[in-house]
Amino acid sequence: MSRRIAVFSDIHANLPALEAVLADMRSRGLTERYCLGDLVGYATFPNEVVALIRDLGIPTVMGNYDQGVGNDSDDCGCAYKTPEAKALGNRSIAWTNEHTTAESKAFLRGLLPDIRLQLGDLRLALVHGSPRKINEYLFVERPDASLERLLDLAEADVLVCGHTHLPYHRVLPSGRHVVNDGSVGKPKDGDSRACYAVVEADGRDLRVSFARVEYDVERTAQAIESSAMPREFAAMLRTGMG
Repeated sequence: MSRRIAVFSDIHANLPALEAVLADMRSRGLTERYCLGDLVGYATFPNEVVALIRDLGIPTVMGNYDQGVGNDSDDCGCAYKTPEAKALGNRSIAWTNEHTTAESKAFLRGLLPDIRLQLGDLRLALVHGSPRKINEYLFVERPDASLERLLDLAEADVLVCGHTHLPYHRVLPSGRHVVNDGSVGKPKDGDSRACYAVVEADGRDLRVSFARVEYDVERTAQAIESSAMPREFAAMLRTGMG
C-alpha cells in the first residue's frame, strides 16, 4: 500500500502563505505533514507561525533561522552574497529577535535535528540544510558524487531538504533520490506562490510532485512595509525572488 506525505519548509514568518498551504493540504487529503524548519525571519508573523505549527503538532526540523532566533543570536547562519544583502539580513534577525516571544523561542530551541521515516520500502531522511550541517545549501546542480556521499552519511534512500527555497527532485545514478521542497513563505524561483512537496512511495517506487499555492501576498508585504523590517523583503515576495 502506498503512503503519501506532505513536506514543507522555509515559512519565514509568512502566516498568510502558511495558512494557504495548510488549507491546500486539507483539500487534497494530505493528513501526514512534516516541516523542515525556518519558521521565522524576513516577515512579521513569527509568533503566529510558531503557534500554528505547535498547535497542529506538525513534526518539525530545526532550521538555521530557528536556531539563531531560538538562542537570541545575531547570526542566522545565512550565506548572503553581497554586503547589502547581509545588512538587510542583520536587520531582519534583529527585528525577529526583538518581536519573537520567549515562549516561541523556547519552542524553536526544541525542534528536531532531523526526521527519519520509512515510506514504502524506502528510508527517508528529512533535514533542513543537509545531513551534516543545518545551513548547508544543496542546490540542484550539486555533483552526483557529493549527493551520493550525503545519502551514505544519512543512511537513506531519499534525502528531503529545504533551505535553498528552490524546489527540485533529483534521481541519482544509484537510484536514490534528493528532493528539495522549495519554500512556503519566501520563494526564490520567480514564482510568488507558496510551494511544498508531496512525496509518495509504493514499495521502492517514489513519486514526487510540487504544489504551488496562491496566497494573499499583499497582506504579508504590507505588514512588512508597516514595520521596521526592510521594505525590500516585501518586494521580494511580490516577485517571488526572495
